[in-house]
Amino acid sequence: MVKLSVNVNKIAVLRNSRGGEIPSVLKAARTAIAAGCHGITVHPRPDARHITRRDVLELAEMLTVEFNIEGYPSPEFLELVCQVRPAQCTLVPDPPGVLTSNAGWDLSSGKDWLRDVLARLRDNGIRTSLFVEADVRQMQPARRLGADRIELFTGPYAHAFGTPDGKRILEMHREAARVAREEGLGVNAGHDLNLQNIPLYVKTVKGLAETSIGHALISDALYLGLTRAVKAYLKALGSKPRIAAKRR
Repeated sequence: MVKLSVNVNKIAVLRNSRGGEIPSVLKAARTAIAAGCHGITVHPRPDARHITRRDVLELAEMLTVEFNIEGYPSPEFLELVCQVRPAQCTLVPDPPGVLTSNAGWDLSSGKDWLRDVLARLRDNGIRTSLFVEADVRQMQPARRLGADRIELFTGPYAHAFGTPDGKRILEMHREAARVAREEGLGVNAGHDLNLQNIPLYVKTVKGLAETSIGHALISDALYLGLTRAVKAYLKALGSKPRIAAKRR
């Protein structure tokens, strides 16, 4: 079963555009959890243009599902992550001012410094993931550096979906996931996945552990309602809702 981690960044964008506490990131997370999602993802950035440090701390206090924090491994970011100790930290190569993640790590050379970062996270009991392109050559370096998982950057697949080039890119993802699994890496995926392109991706790319979805899901929630949106994405993934533990 492919787990669904809901990225709530866009809730924070809407809140920050007006100030105050509406819409509430915590309430959105609780709603997504009640609908059956398996995790919550945030990507705090240096300019705090959406998720803030306070959001991260408050989510860490209330979450009953896996918490995935993604971001560039700056000293400030790593300090926050090691304080919170989420279930998973996904490292991305974004420069500070980039609008959204638009490329994965190139691990072919010059990234040995990531070994110490990954070791620090692991020493804090945090599962690690590296955001990478769907390139089979990235998998062995990811394993050597000490990552637990890779997250395949699905932006190119999403943008080419329904075209001949989309089929070629999808095949690259299938092969990248296969090689990653052979290297002993877990496989996540994310970026611009939506209700239209998810089913074929999940059918083709075997062994997916988790998808992190935010922009499309929150956009669909404007039309469907957040509960229905989460359920629709679970259905598209072919996943069952997480079963809530019974209260004693």
